[in-house]
Amino acid sequence: AICGHGCKYGECMGPNKCKCFPGFAGKTCNQDLNECGLKPRLCEHRCMNTHGSYKCYCLNGYMLMPDGTCANSRTCAMVNCQYGCEEVKGEVQCLCPSGGLQLGPSGRTCIDIDECSTGKADCSYNRRCVNTFGSYYCKCQLGYELKYISGRYDCVDVNECVTNAHRCNLHAECLNTEGSFKCKCKQGYRGNGFDCA
Repeated sequence: AICGHGCKYGECMGPNKCKCFPGFAGKTCNQDLNECGLKPRLCEHRCMNTHGSYKCYCLNGYMLMPDGTCANSRTCAMVNCQYGCEEVKGEVQCLCPSGGLQLGPSGRTCIDIDECSTGKADCSYNRRCVNTFGSYYCKCQLGYELKYISGRYDCVDVNECVTNAHRCNLHAECLNTEGSFKCKCKQGYRGNGFDCA
């Protein structure tokens, strides 16, 4: 097949018959096709014609999706929150899954609140606070152990003298105290209980 005038952006299919490449039109395929004028519209919001093609654009606050549609960039899916979010009056707010977490400077990730140092923890006198990510727990103070007594768990004093958890001198006697112990040198010996002579 011969096309006397040629086919600029296409190929000759028969005597003076051109088949145009996508994006081009006309008898010799020399005209750019304005895709922005086609029905149905190829772009949801804004279209810009380019040589042999076109580009889609979205209005402010929207994001161009691979299929040419525009999605609200203020939706939870777009904000990329660490733990999820909620939409209130068109605004997106990231959420934290527990009261022991707060939004970090980015507004997307959650950072831990140290309840032990901020005084928000509520531990009884014989328990100490241990911070965890998003929360805290109360652990028995040193010298106490958790035991199940009369239907509930409680921290009870460890008798270091019975459990041999003391460092008293061989010539000293161990005296248990609440949460701790004391060492006293035996009669005829002198010292602090840890060293007896």
